[in-house]
Amino acid sequence: MSSSYNSNVDSYIARAAPFAQPVLEHLRELIHKTCPDVAETIKWGMPAFDYKGSLCSFASFKNHCSFGFWKAGIMEDGESLRGDESKNAMGNIGKITSVKDLPSNKVMVKWLKEAMRLNDEGIKVPKTISKHSKKVVITPDYLVPALKKNKAAWVTFDKGSPSFKREYVEWITDAKSEATRLSRLQQSIEWLAEGKGRNWKYQSKK
Repeated sequence: MSSSYNSNVDSYIARAAPFAQPVLEHLRELIHKTCPDVAETIKWGMPAFDYKGSLCSFASFKNHCSFGFWKAGIMEDGESLRGDESKNAMGNIGKITSVKDLPSNKVMVKWLKEAMRLNDEGIKVPKTISKHSKKVVITPDYLVPALKKNKAAWVTFDKGSPSFKREYVEWITDAKSEATRLSRLQQSIEWLAEGKGRNWKYQSKK
Protein backbone atom coordinates (compact mmCIF):
# COMPACT_ATOMS: atom_id res chain seq x y z
CA MET A 1 0.00 0.00 0.00
CA SER A 2 1.12 3.56 -0.65
CA SER A 3 1.78 6.09 2.09
CA SER A 4 -1.68 7.57 1.56
CA TYR A 5 -3.21 4.52 3.24
CA ASN A 6 -3.72 4.79 7.00
CA SER A 7 -3.29 1.83 9.35
CA ASN A 8 -6.11 3.19 11.51
CA VAL A 9 -8.46 2.70 8.58
CA ASP A 10 -7.12 -0.84 8.19
CA SER A 11 -8.02 -1.47 11.83
CA TYR A 12 -11.45 0.10 11.42
CA ILE A 13 -12.30 -2.18 8.50
CA ALA A 14 -10.91 -5.23 10.32
CA ARG A 15 -13.24 -4.51 13.26
CA ALA A 16 -16.28 -4.07 11.02
CA ALA A 17 -18.92 -6.77 10.68
CA PRO A 18 -18.16 -9.44 8.04
CA PHE A 19 -20.88 -8.14 5.68
CA ALA A 20 -19.41 -4.63 5.86
CA GLN A 21 -15.77 -5.40 5.10
CA PRO A 22 -16.20 -6.04 1.33
CA VAL A 23 -18.26 -2.84 1.04
CA LEU A 24 -15.66 -0.70 2.83
CA GLU A 25 -12.76 -2.25 0.91
CA HIS A 26 -14.55 -1.70 -2.40
CA LEU A 27 -15.25 1.95 -1.60
CA ARG A 28 -11.73 2.48 -0.32
CA GLU A 29 -10.05 1.12 -3.42
CA LEU A 30 -12.42 2.99 -5.75
CA ILE A 31 -11.61 6.25 -3.97
CA HIS A 32 -7.85 5.64 -4.25
CA LYS A 33 -8.09 4.58 -7.89
CA THR A 34 -10.07 7.70 -8.79
CA CYS A 35 -8.02 10.06 -6.65
CA PRO A 36 -4.42 8.77 -6.27
CA ASP A 37 -3.47 11.78 -4.14
CA VAL A 38 -6.19 11.17 -1.55
CA ALA A 39 -5.10 10.84 2.09
CA GLU A 40 -6.88 8.74 4.67
CA THR A 41 -7.64 9.76 8.22
CA ILE A 42 -10.12 9.11 11.01
CA LYS A 43 -12.57 11.91 11.77
CA TRP A 44 -15.29 11.68 14.38
CA GLY A 45 -14.61 7.98 14.72
CA MET A 46 -15.00 7.04 11.07
CA PRO A 47 -12.69 6.79 8.02
CA ALA A 48 -12.48 10.01 6.04
CA PHE A 49 -10.67 10.89 2.82
CA ASP A 50 -8.99 14.23 2.21
CA TYR A 51 -8.00 15.80 -1.09
CA LYS A 52 -7.27 19.52 -0.82
CA GLY A 53 -9.80 19.45 2.00
CA SER A 54 -12.45 16.98 3.09
CA LEU A 55 -13.68 14.80 0.21
CA CYS A 56 -15.82 11.92 1.50
CA SER A 57 -16.19 9.40 4.29
CA PHE A 58 -17.74 6.06 5.11
CA ALA A 59 -18.82 4.24 8.23
CA SER A 60 -19.89 0.79 9.37
CA PHE A 61 -22.75 0.10 11.75
CA LYS A 62 -24.34 -3.04 13.17
CA ASN A 63 -26.55 -3.79 10.17
CA HIS A 64 -25.44 -1.43 7.41
CA CYS A 65 -22.76 0.90 6.07
CA SER A 66 -22.97 4.52 4.98
CA PHE A 67 -21.05 6.69 2.54
CA GLY A 68 -21.17 10.44 2.09
CA PHE A 69 -19.60 13.36 0.27
CA TRP A 70 -18.64 16.38 2.36
CA LYS A 71 -20.00 18.74 -0.29
CA ALA A 72 -22.98 16.65 -1.43
CA GLY A 73 -25.33 19.60 -1.05
CA ILE A 74 -23.63 21.60 -3.81
CA MET A 75 -22.89 18.75 -6.21
CA GLU A 76 -24.85 18.46 -9.46
CA ASP A 77 -26.79 15.50 -8.07
CA GLY A 78 -26.99 17.15 -4.67
CA GLU A 79 -30.76 16.97 -4.36
CA SER A 80 -30.85 13.22 -4.86
CA LEU A 81 -27.68 12.67 -2.82
CA ARG A 82 -29.15 14.52 0.16
CA GLY A 83 -32.53 12.89 -0.33
CA ASP A 84 -31.61 9.80 1.67
CA GLU A 85 -31.43 11.87 4.85
CA SER A 86 -35.22 11.97 4.91
CA LYS A 87 -35.19 8.15 5.02
CA ASN A 88 -33.15 8.17 8.22
CA ALA A 89 -30.16 6.88 6.31
CA MET A 90 -26.83 8.47 7.12
CA GLY A 91 -24.63 9.53 4.24
CA ASN A 92 -25.78 9.94 0.67
CA ILE A 93 -26.48 6.46 -0.68
CA GLY A 94 -28.87 5.11 1.93
CA LYS A 95 -28.25 2.01 4.02
CA ILE A 96 -25.64 -0.17 2.34
CA THR A 97 -25.60 -3.88 3.22
CA SER A 98 -23.58 -5.22 0.28
CA VAL A 99 -21.56 -4.02 -2.70
CA LYS A 100 -24.69 -4.57 -4.80
CA ASP A 101 -26.39 -1.70 -2.95
CA LEU A 102 -23.82 0.77 -4.28
CA PRO A 103 -24.30 2.79 -7.46
CA SER A 104 -22.27 1.56 -10.43
CA ASN A 105 -18.54 2.30 -10.44
CA LYS A 106 -19.16 4.66 -13.35
CA VAL A 107 -21.56 6.75 -11.27
CA MET A 108 -19.35 6.66 -8.20
CA VAL A 109 -16.32 7.77 -10.20
CA LYS A 110 -18.34 10.60 -11.71
CA TRP A 111 -19.34 11.81 -8.24
CA LEU A 112 -15.81 11.44 -6.88
CA LYS A 113 -14.36 13.46 -9.74
CA GLU A 114 -16.92 16.20 -9.19
CA ALA A 115 -16.10 16.30 -5.48
CA MET A 116 -12.43 16.56 -6.39
CA ARG A 117 -13.15 19.41 -8.79
CA LEU A 118 -15.00 21.34 -6.09
CA ASN A 119 -11.94 21.06 -3.85
CA ASP A 120 -9.58 21.89 -6.71
CA GLU A 121 -11.52 25.09 -7.30
CA GLY A 122 -11.78 25.88 -3.60
CA ILE A 123 -15.58 25.96 -3.68
CA LYS A 124 -17.03 25.85 -0.18
CA VAL A 125 -20.43 24.86 1.14
CA PRO A 126 -22.40 27.98 2.13
CA LYS A 127 -22.40 28.33 5.91
CA THR A 128 -25.41 30.58 6.17
CA ILE A 129 -29.01 29.50 5.87
CA SER A 130 -31.33 31.46 3.60
CA LYS A 131 -33.68 33.85 5.39
CA HIS A 132 -36.39 32.57 3.08
CA SER A 133 -36.10 29.04 4.44
CA LYS A 134 -35.82 29.56 8.19
CA LYS A 135 -37.52 26.25 8.91
CA VAL A 136 -34.96 24.29 6.89
CA VAL A 137 -31.81 23.26 8.71
CA ILE A 138 -29.06 22.01 6.38
CA THR A 139 -27.13 19.53 8.52
CA PRO A 140 -23.56 18.74 7.38
CA ASP A 141 -23.18 15.14 6.19
CA TYR A 142 -20.58 14.37 8.86
CA LEU A 143 -22.70 15.60 11.77
CA VAL A 144 -25.47 13.00 11.87
CA PRO A 145 -23.16 9.94 12.09
CA ALA A 146 -21.16 11.63 14.85
CA LEU A 147 -24.27 12.46 16.86
CA LYS A 148 -25.79 9.02 16.44
CA LYS A 149 -22.78 7.49 18.17
CA ASN A 150 -24.21 9.06 21.35
CA LYS A 151 -27.86 8.06 21.67
CA ALA A 152 -28.77 10.78 24.20
CA ALA A 153 -27.15 13.50 22.09
CA TRP A 154 -28.90 12.34 18.93
CA VAL A 155 -32.33 12.19 20.60
CA THR A 156 -31.94 15.75 21.90
CA PHE A 157 -30.81 17.07 18.52
CA ASP A 158 -33.36 15.11 16.48
CA LYS A 159 -36.27 16.33 18.62
CA GLY A 160 -35.03 19.91 18.73
CA SER A 161 -36.75 22.75 16.90
CA PRO A 162 -35.26 24.16 13.67
CA SER A 163 -33.78 27.09 15.59
CA PHE A 164 -32.36 24.73 18.24
CA LYS A 165 -30.61 22.68 15.55
CA ARG A 166 -29.50 25.74 13.60
CA GLU A 167 -27.63 27.19 16.58
CA TYR A 168 -25.51 24.06 16.84
CA VAL A 169 -25.03 23.59 13.09
CA GLU A 170 -23.91 27.17 12.51
CA TRP A 171 -21.57 27.12 15.51
CA ILE A 172 -19.85 23.97 14.24
CA THR A 173 -19.68 24.91 10.56
CA ASP A 174 -18.47 28.45 11.26
CA ALA A 175 -15.23 27.06 12.72
CA LYS A 176 -12.16 28.46 10.97
CA SER A 177 -10.13 25.25 11.17
CA GLU A 178 -10.63 21.48 11.24
CA ALA A 179 -9.29 21.33 14.81
CA THR A 180 -11.76 23.96 16.01
CA ARG A 181 -14.59 22.22 14.18
CA LEU A 182 -13.74 18.93 15.87
CA SER A 183 -13.52 20.59 19.28
CA ARG A 184 -16.91 22.25 18.80
CA LEU A 185 -18.46 18.99 17.62
CA GLN A 186 -17.21 17.14 20.69
CA GLN A 187 -18.48 19.92 22.96
CA SER A 188 -21.84 19.91 21.19
CA ILE A 189 -22.21 16.17 21.72
CA GLU A 190 -21.53 16.62 25.46
CA TRP A 191 -24.10 19.39 25.81
CA LEU A 192 -26.70 17.60 23.71
CA ALA A 193 -26.25 14.42 25.74
CA GLU A 194 -27.16 16.52 28.78
CA GLY A 195 -30.22 17.90 27.00
CA LYS A 196 -28.75 21.39 26.66
CA GLY A 197 -29.18 23.92 23.89
CA ARG A 198 -26.22 25.67 22.28
CA ASN A 199 -26.71 28.81 24.40
CA TRP A 200 -27.71 27.06 27.61
CA LYS A 201 -25.23 29.10 29.67
CA TYR A 202 -27.02 32.32 28.83
CA GLN A 203 -30.48 30.83 29.15
CA SER A 204 -29.77 29.58 32.65
CA LYS A 205 -29.10 33.13 33.82
CA LYS A 206 -32.55 34.37 32.82
